[in-house]
Amino acid sequence: MTGRPTITQLAAELGIAPSTVSRAFTRPNLLKPETVALVQKAAEAAGYVPNHHARALSTGRAGAIGLIVPDIANPFFPPLVRAAQNYASDLGLSVFLADTDEDPNREDRLISRMAPQVEGLIVVSSRLASSRIRQIADSQRVAFINRDVPETYRVLLDTAAAIRSALTHLSELGHRHIAYVGGPPQSWANKQRRSAVDNFSTGHALEVTHFSAEPGTYEAAKALSDSVAASGVTAVIAFDDVIAHGLMGGFAAAGVDVPKDMSVIGCDDTLATTTFPALSTIAVNVGAAARRAVAALSENAGSTSLTGARIIFEGSLVLRGTTGPVRPASSPLTLEPELDHPSARGVQTGRGSDS
Repeated sequence: MTGRPTITQLAAELGIAPSTVSRAFTRPNLLKPETVALVQKAAEAAGYVPNHHARALSTGRAGAIGLIVPDIANPFFPPLVRAAQNYASDLGLSVFLADTDEDPNREDRLISRMAPQVEGLIVVSSRLASSRIRQIADSQRVAFINRDVPETYRVLLDTAAAIRSALTHLSELGHRHIAYVGGPPQSWANKQRRSAVDNFSTGHALEVTHFSAEPGTYEAAKALSDSVAASGVTAVIAFDDVIAHGLMGGFAAAGVDVPKDMSVIGCDDTLATTTFPALSTIAVNVGAAARRAVAALSENAGSTSLTGARIIFEGSLVLRGTTGPVRPASSPLTLEPELDHPSARGVQTGRGSDS
């Protein structure tokens, strides 16, 4: 083979159809693994490189999928983005990333602009109304992560069972008055986690006080910490690790010891090992969710929309160092003026995770 090899020449040399060579790079999941390996080995030997630019010119699509998140600075999303990129690369696809900055109007515009240019979209923690999501799902190839709208293709990170385990753990430690500190009110995950706390507490003699650290930042949670401590609760379940981190920063500044005076459990396992003590939290498998969404788009090549499905990955409770027995009633909690406590400095800022 002389000069720059073409897909036709490579196919002729292997004795297979050009479409099979193309699929080995663009849709390898549609072929037997041995066929993909054969094509890729021959391509490497011949110096063949797929011309994605030419394909984009002929199809109007760039051999990529779009990934839309509400806040890329949020520590929940980078592992998800990385997992999606890695798996898409294995399938011969690129990933175009967009950030909505928590704005549903911007999210809607991004979907409309990106959809014609990509093989499909993954929209994470959508802020759009359910009716709009159904409209989009009917006309576009979209997989939603952490937004549970019937008749759409959605992948959910379900923490309800793990939250029940967390509340059982706290109850066994003697805690009877617990706070749930929520995040962005539009978040499906926030609503799910709050409901899980309420449903469990109703049948287990637990008193729950609700707080909202909207918009879900470290600073908002830290500012809320005095109110949480003064409420009489002895334990907190936070919407995510960023909010838990902010609360712990505020508690430390006020002289509230974790876990001696206050037990804390976060969600998502994004910052847990960077706190002191290491944060007990609920771990979720964002990588598995990302890979499943990418696979759905790849497996349904050529379709105008994805068939509705509800895929669930359950979270799990991870106990570390921020939970302990309830403090004795004879030792009431007192707040100190804010101090420049070393554990209140150098902590993660930005919005909380919005799974």
